[in-house]
Amino acid sequence: MSVELGHYALVLALATAIVLSILPIWGAWRGDRPLMELATSGSLALFGLVAFAFAVLTQAHLASDFSVKNVWENSHSLVPFIFKFSGVWGNHEGSMLLWLLILVFFSALVAIFGRNLPDTLRANVLAVQAWVATAFTLFILLTSNPFARLNPAPPEGQDLNPVLQDVGLAIHPPLLYLGYVGFSVCFSFAIAALMEGRIDAAWARWVRPWTLAAWTFLTAGIAMGSYWAYYELGWGGWWFWDPVENASFMPWLAGTALLHSAIVMEKREALKIWTILLAILTFSLSLLGTFLVRSGVLTSVHAFATDPSRGIFILCILVLFIGGALALFAFRAPQLNSGGLFAPISREGALVLNNLILTVSTATVLIGTLYPLLLESLTGEKISVGPPFFNMTFGLLMIPLLLAVPFGPLLAWKRGDLLGALQRLYVAAGLAFFVALVFYYVENGGPVMAVLGLAAGLFLVFGAVSDLWFRAGIGKQAMGVAWRRLVGLPRSAFGTALAHMGLGITVLGIVAVTTFETEHVVEMKPGMTAEAGGYTLAFDGMRSAVGPNYTEDRGHFTVSRGGATVADVWSSKRLYTARRMPTTEAGILTFGLSQLYVSLGDPMADGGIVVRIWWKPYILCIWGGALVMMFGGFVSLSDRRLRVGAPSRRAKPVKAALEAGE
Repeated sequence: MSVELGHYALVLALATAIVLSILPIWGAWRGDRPLMELATSGSLALFGLVAFAFAVLTQAHLASDFSVKNVWENSHSLVPFIFKFSGVWGNHEGSMLLWLLILVFFSALVAIFGRNLPDTLRANVLAVQAWVATAFTLFILLTSNPFARLNPAPPEGQDLNPVLQDVGLAIHPPLLYLGYVGFSVCFSFAIAALMEGRIDAAWARWVRPWTLAAWTFLTAGIAMGSYWAYYELGWGGWWFWDPVENASFMPWLAGTALLHSAIVMEKREALKIWTILLAILTFSLSLLGTFLVRSGVLTSVHAFATDPSRGIFILCILVLFIGGALALFAFRAPQLNSGGLFAPISREGALVLNNLILTVSTATVLIGTLYPLLLESLTGEKISVGPPFFNMTFGLLMIPLLLAVPFGPLLAWKRGDLLGALQRLYVAAGLAFFVALVFYYVENGGPVMAVLGLAAGLFLVFGAVSDLWFRAGIGKQAMGVAWRRLVGLPRSAFGTALAHMGLGITVLGIVAVTTFETEHVVEMKPGMTAEAGGYTLAFDGMRSAVGPNYTEDRGHFTVSRGGATVADVWSSKRLYTARRMPTTEAGILTFGLSQLYVSLGDPMADGGIVVRIWWKPYILCIWGGALVMMFGGFVSLSDRRLRVGAPSRRAKPVKAALEAGE
């Protein structure tokens, strides 16, 4: 009976979303405060209904209720508990319900924390959120109902996709959706601003924390997905420019541009129209990613949907929201004030350059992702646009961005001193190049251009340190004074520095593993050895094992260096009994920031087995840098100035002083 209650809650959620889509806007237009207030209470009620429906589906999965079609198709009584839980969104229907849950969760957050917003703006923002909620609730109920019943109920389920039976499923999709869907708030603020015809620094102040939160979660989600694919698929790679990967990467690039553009708008009331457009485009790319993954046009472990009707429905949503938003922008933009002026050499100019490169990079990834799909749909011809294209085009675009990033924080607003910034950064640049040369020498050489790549990553790190160094006045002030100035800097300054450091660390990892990685594909029998990264791997043989819902053949390797055993590692081939689907479980050993990666291939007729062994130097810098970026985002969010409605610390003292003066 509870499953039917979950379905009924979704129906009520649809009705609530429809009401919220109309009445608050009507109230904002007429100045009717009770109708505008309905947006706040209604958004909380909408979240409660969707959360209840999601809890019902979760309970059905945990209880292995195979009378529910969704549970039967994506679970098994022998699946470990954590995978029963994460399996709730390890399928199309459940993942769309999670998408909707996070959407209305953000609406509820706006309702709770946006009470200081102007009544009309809050009502319009929550109404636009309700538009999106209406469309996706309707999509779930009409094409992707997770509560459909089976009669009679099967005795056993078909099991969760073995590739998804990993802790990564419990972490990656929720983080990714918090980023994807979080940009809906920015979209709603943009549409609400266009409807009112009011865009100013206060609007940027309100929208910036939501942009930063979405960007931070999307950073974490992409990094987690990359690492999950790296260790779970047994292919030894961390990024393949797969269309599904690109679908999440494009909103991240556009969101990064939006974040920097909002800073310019807040500080200098410039780039107003551009910031509004970026807010629309960023969420539009999130919707496009949803279409690519859920429409069935892609074949991927992420692409659960195969029903063409679902793709047509999402395409209609795409056309409605993207087309409608861009049409409203085209109608309203000429009536808006574009904002203040500034010199090309200024902090605003550096951020504009940042925006220019990021948007061109986004367009490059978009073209490379969609062109093969469009060509196939129009002509039937299949082509592949793979890593060589993206590495060449995207990589070349990133070079000027990486070099320009450290200059931005050191330039003044409105009119900056480029020579002064160069004088402050020449030590960082020289140190970066020197350390890159040392790095190159320690790794016994490689392509000479790798030195420049390593230097670029180090320049980002040292440049971020230089920003804090000069802002604190270290070297010019007494240490006590400099220390007080450093700890007194706003948290957003530390957050920015950490984000730039994280980007530099990630660049270091990418360049190092791309340049110095070694790969060995050998046939091994028990007693044979192989060399990788200065370590010797001795193959000890295969052993059989049985898991809760799989059987596996495990290969054991003893790892030694200089004749001394330092570790051992297992690598296996699994067969999941319910689906009869094999998987490869790589054996990974971590040495500092580097990893030894062992993956089993096919058995040979003579009793040997193919073994792939990679030495991946400094690969953990890739994901470590993403973690530093994520931490920088949270540090910035903790800044009082970025909290919506946070009062100024000096407001009360100033007021008291004025009263005393009277």
